[in-house]
Amino acid sequence: MSDSFAGTIAKILAAFVVTLAAPAKADAPILSLPVACEPGRTCFIQNHVDLDAGPGVRDYACGAATYDGHKGVDFRLLSTAEAASGVAVVAAAPGVVKGHRDGMADALARGPEGAAFAGRECGNGVVLDHGDGWETQYCHMRQGSIAVKDGDKISRGQRIGEIGYSGLAAFAHLHMSVRKSGVVVDPFTGLSPGDAFLADPRGARGLWDNTATAAFPAPSALFIEAGFTDAVPSPDALEQGRARVPVAAPDGAGLVYFARLMHGKGGDEVRLTVTGPNGFSASSSTTLDRDKATWVSAVGRRRKAARWPAGRYEGKASVVRAGRPVAETVSQFYMP
Repeated sequence: MSDSFAGTIAKILAAFVVTLAAPAKADAPILSLPVACEPGRTCFIQNHVDLDAGPGVRDYACGAATYDGHKGVDFRLLSTAEAASGVAVVAAAPGVVKGHRDGMADALARGPEGAAFAGRECGNGVVLDHGDGWETQYCHMRQGSIAVKDGDKISRGQRIGEIGYSGLAAFAHLHMSVRKSGVVVDPFTGLSPGDAFLADPRGARGLWDNTATAAFPAPSALFIEAGFTDAVPSPDALEQGRARVPVAAPDGAGLVYFARLMHGKGGDEVRLTVTGPNGFSASSSTTLDRDKATWVSAVGRRRKAARWPAGRYEGKASVVRAGRPVAETVSQFYMP
């Protein structure tokens, strides 16, 4: 861990002491960030609590950054390779360890594979009791990383494990649930699935402290990763890390610019352009047919000459929603 990164984490943890605010419910614990990462750069919230009690979906901002029946908040890393580096999960509030599990392997699972985890979907995890019926649950932690045992008294910000992808997990992340007397509570609003709709849920006072609220604003379209490679990368390869994606090379068969989007909505237009030396250019436009938790777009060309021209290449990705740009990222690559 670099000194600068360690300093950043230290400042975030120190801020817990001075940024606590009154929660939405009088007896609720005040929650701090449960992950020791850099919000918006190395970690992102992919899924929120589903507040729709029926077959539909609704996150706290009246969007679809969730899925049917989702009972917590998913703090994702870019890849399983990032999880292997050791990203701490910390207690969001003081409490007592009510239960824990370790020993399950980290292995990406989805679709039919999920049946193998019946009753153990959480994977390696910890449940903390905060009193008055309140508890938090931390799931999908890295095998062998659980650092607490039942009955331990835990302080705010104390390390309890590391982010992994054990149990029913399609990507490396921490799933954190908040419950009051067994009922799911959305930490961003204090609401439970089926509660009356708020006219503006983004103005609700949730359970997070000020630091956590500022770190993760309302869900919106966001490019979490972009770069240059020699072929269109698969979503599965990206979930395992950039080491699985070949870097663009002078004699590569192709030159491709890709961008990975989170929280795309049906009807969004995803535009990619790339320019480079000797008039190199390529562009693409894709309209999403439905909401996408994540989406990979790419544009490029096949090599026809002996090598790709040396120099600077620039890629730009943007999302246009209802005629307005809502997200953008720019990347540069220097071909030797």
